[in-house]
Amino acid sequence: MKKESLSKEISKINKDRLGKDRLKKDACKEICKEKSKDLRIIDISKKEVVSRTSIAEGKIVLKKRTIELIKNRKIKKGDVFAVAQIAAIQAVKRTSEIIPLCHNIPIECVEIDFEVNDNDNSVKVRCKVKSTYKTGVEMEALTGVCAALLTIWDMTKYIEKDRYGKYPDTRIEHIRVIDKIKTK
Repeated sequence: MKKESLSKEISKINKDRLGKDRLKKDACKEICKEKSKDLRIIDISKKEVVSRTSIAEGKIVLKKRTIELIKNRKIKKGDVFAVAQIAAIQAVKRTSEIIPLCHNIPIECVEIDFEVNDNDNSVKVRCKVKSTYKTGVEMEALTGVCAALLTIWDMTKYIEKDRYGKYPDTRIEHIRVIDKIKTK
């Protein structure tokens, strides 16, 4: 095939792709317009302002060696629990920016606890969030737990990777709300 012919053929293929991409984008825009009519932040204006507390937890399973390095504060990036605690607090405060239809809630208190379990080589993270407002803070507590767990993973991934760059032993699990308290 001549150079000019090849160039024309490539140009034709690219035009076809662009046309298909435009069709896909147009279809997506229509679907999104239709679906977005159903989206809304729930109206809580008639709800009473009360004290609310939520506690969430989750855990990350790591290698035994990683657990020892964390406990002895030998992780290259620094103190895993201090950084994970800051990440959790920041995430709690920014939950409504991360979860699109979540209310922006005034946070009064965030407590983060870490529990190392040598039996299953895990770290449990617990996040307690308090607020006095019209809606609960369980999404904030869950977001805090997730941020802390992801930070632990990030700070220890250089140890957790196997020789292929994969994470056969590392996993985040059992993320859940364990308590929700509403006091008038």
